Amino acid sequence: MSATNRQIRLAARPTGDVKAEDWEHFSAPVEEPGPGRFAGRTRFVSLDPAMRGWLDDRPSYLPPVGIGEVMRAGSVIEVTASNHPDFKPGDQVVGTFGVQEYVVSDGKGAMRIDTSLAPPSTYLGALGMPGMTAYFGLLDVGALKDGETVVVSGAAGAVGTMAGQIAKAKGCRVVGIAGGPEKCALLVDELGFDAAIDYRAEDVRKALRQHAPDGIDVYFDNVGGDILDAALARLAMHGRVVICGAISQYNNTEPVKGPSNYLSLLVRRARMEGFVVFDYAKRFPQAAQDISAWIGAGRVKVKEHVVGGTVDDFPEVLQMLFRGENVGKLVLELT
Repeated sequence: MSATNRQIRLAARPTGDVKAEDWEHFSAPVEEPGPGRFAGRTRFVSLDPAMRGWLDDRPSYLPPVGIGEVMRAGSVIEVTASNHPDFKPGDQVVGTFGVQEYVVSDGKGAMRIDTSLAPPSTYLGALGMPGMTAYFGLLDVGALKDGETVVVSGAAGAVGTMAGQIAKAKGCRVVGIAGGPEKCALLVDELGFDAAIDYRAEDVRKALRQHAPDGIDVYFDNVGGDILDAALARLAMHGRVVICGAISQYNNTEPVKGPSNYLSLLVRRARMEGFVVFDYAKRFPQAAQDISAWIGAGRVKVKEHVVGGTVDDFPEVLQMLFRGENVGKLVLELT
């Protein structure tokens, strides 16, 4: 084991885009596990758009990452030493362990994973929070019904790829909105979406009229801003808008842009609802079972963008999310 533990800590609260100077690259002593604790080496780190919100000092569903604290992140670790009855050396464990090379944990919130069923990285994506978010966002918040028309923004991202494929598995017509012809082609040709809209090259409002001529029954929103406005204008009667995220707004230095035509909700007798996936934690096992069955049947394909590197590469890899460079779940594999 290395004599030092490389960590990424928050040095300053970002204004607008996250910059290199907002991070501290820190070396801490490697800890040994005390009674009831285990130690492990980080193998995979999850990168998620929600991380940007965790850096701001404002009320949210989780407290902000504190200045000087290790950056919060989900990760998969390999247990190296243990004084905990539920974990032994060699176990692969998923949990919120932070952006660091080595971890000591009391096991709270940690779960052993079976890498004979799926690769470790998949437990951060399709079988992790993105998969759970897509599942409960569509089926519970969106109250999805077979045969409906579903539109997903940020459709080539970790949550979007899963949301669209789950909707297809439930017998729906699915339209994805993504940036660039390559992503749009992937959505249709590989993931089975019925249509895709390139927001960088197309008039989104016009394209939605074409691809959702009878209106949108469920709009799964990952981006907010102008695209949310465009979708609101095309809602079907009793449509549902699922607010999952708003990546287009996260780096704004101006106030968040809210929907300008929210009265569409009134006219269409529709509803718009936000949610936090942690509220469904007790039902994660059932969701994972359903998603695993769809993967096994070939109805859901796992899309992952795994980048090899070190802990020190985390700040640059994180920026890939906000530049739209990833397809599917973005993961940093520590090599």
